[in-house]
Amino acid sequence: MRWQDGGWLEAAPPPAPQECPVAIVIDGMSQAVLMATPRDLRDFALGFALTEGLIAAPGDVLDYEQAEVQTDGFPAREARLWLRPGLAAGLAERRRSMVGPVGCGLCGVDSIAAALPPVVPVASDWTMPPLDVARAMDALAGGQVLRRETPAIHGAAFWDGSRAITREDVGRHNALDKLAGALAQAGADAGQGAIVMSSRLSVDLVQKAARIGAPVLIGASAPTGLALQWAERAGITLIARARGANFDLYTHPRRIAGNRGPDV
Repeated sequence: MRWQDGGWLEAAPPPAPQECPVAIVIDGMSQAVLMATPRDLRDFALGFALTEGLIAAPGDVLDYEQAEVQTDGFPAREARLWLRPGLAAGLAERRRSMVGPVGCGLCGVDSIAAALPPVVPVASDWTMPPLDVARAMDALAGGQVLRRETPAIHGAAFWDGSRAITREDVGRHNALDKLAGALAQAGADAGQGAIVMSSRLSVDLVQKAARIGAPVLIGASAPTGLALQWAERAGITLIARARGANFDLYTHPRRIAGNRGPDV
């Protein structure tokens, strides 16, 4: 459903971009798992190995294969490289040093199971009126002090219906982590408000929102297909393309008070 010009419309949203966990596996050892568009994965694996210094040249790779796997019903991919003899010895040490890079969501995990953990359900019955979506986005913008100095900054805010707590970072995932920490330190109940993001909504943001118990997740840009699936299963009300007074409502519409949309 789409909220536009003060009322609900039946609208077909643009197709959601696809993402899934992609494990880069070299000589049978998972080096990292990254959320990625599942296309051109041979190029992705080779480029990752080159840019991370795992290989020196394309000729170091002897073979490649791609496999699809399932974790709790969610699809994932493995992009597997095999190197020429003598190169595998340093991979284990290099693998340990790669865990935890910032700003890229799930890049620090090294297994598909870690990228798609069990779904954490959110049971909060907190609600908000449609007009509050624009108020929440305005509050996020008002709290983005760093973004007024440079546009290359993401923001995450917690909106409780009257005020917002905002945190910023170059990475949207880092901004949400900072916000989660701020809420924890303040003793705030994340179940009594909405998380508002300046960015598109990827699955890792939905996972983080679920872990802290936030019932509503709002984004300025589009969601990915996997984010929508995860929000549906986690019981999160997901709102995207929130711009001005308009927004798209994708999942669990019961939390938007006064909702009179189709089939609700």
